[in-house]
Parts: sequence; structure tokens; C-alpha cells
Amino acid sequence: MMGKAKHKISNWKQYNQALVNRGSVTFWIDATTIKAWH
Repeated sequence: MMGKAKHKISNWKQYNQALVNRGSVTFWIDATTIKAWH
């Protein structure tokens, strides 16, 4: 069972987006790396 929330959430749109983004990982690969890979 989850504990009681410490803060009341007032901006649900931002909160929900933060939950979606929590597991998101972005990789930046430059063009020279892609060319070397092929």
C-alpha cells in the first residue's frame, strides 16, 4: 500500500508528463558515428 502524499498536486498535466518522462532516455549520435557504423 502506498503512503500518504506529502504534497497536494495542483498541476496534474505537468505531474502526469513527469511520470511519462521518468523512464525516458535520449541518445544523441552524431553523423560521423553513423557513417563509421555502416
